[in-house]
Amino acid sequence: MFASRYSVKSFLLAFALMVVASELYAVESIVVFALFNNKAVLEIDGKRRVLAAGKTSPEGVKLISSNSREAVLEIDGKQSTHELGSQISTRFTRSSEQPTIQIWSGKRGMYRTVGSINGLTVNFLVDTGASSVAMNANEAKRLGINYLLDGKPMFVSTASGVARAYSVKLDRVKVGEIELRNVGAAIVEGNSPTEVLLGMTYLGNFELSNDGKLMTLKKKY
Repeated sequence: MFASRYSVKSFLLAFALMVVASELYAVESIVVFALFNNKAVLEIDGKRRVLAAGKTSPEGVKLISSNSREAVLEIDGKQSTHELGSQISTRFTRSSEQPTIQIWSGKRGMYRTVGSINGLTVNFLVDTGASSVAMNANEAKRLGINYLLDGKPMFVSTASGVARAYSVKLDRVKVGEIELRNVGAAIVEGNSPTEVLLGMTYLGNFELSNDGKLMTLKKKY
């Protein structure tokens, strides 16, 4: 009888610990505030954490490595790369949910986030009214996009009027943990747009919802 009661108690204790661990390691949001060589300052579910390489936060986020530009984190046994300055909350769960990105609004209700194009860091302005990802010629040159050789000439409407532009395909566009390939973009001659617009050639692959402060992008299958 004693052994039976002991086994039941042990089972219940083990089950309780499993439940606590499951809740502990369910991370909903990560923001990268500062990066150093093998050290990172993160905000995890609203709590500021300073991690050294090889260390794990109370929420179960482990810093694998970092440099001045990005950090490699391990969450629930899976590794992912987070760039410096990212203001994105990416939902991580144990279940097989659709990949989700959450972007908070900033000044004047605009949605801005940090991502990358062809592996290089880019500050995006989310623009559901833009038919494609768009940038000015100087930004394209910085990113190594040879639009004069590879692009198709066209004309677009800007705040300053009609401008000459080039239609190109971007090899990789990444926001948070979601990277898309062969994304259509417009390279506009001159200084407009002043920010890289994250338009519908990227956003169109997601189900979008917006409550006025938070924009949620859920990847379509």
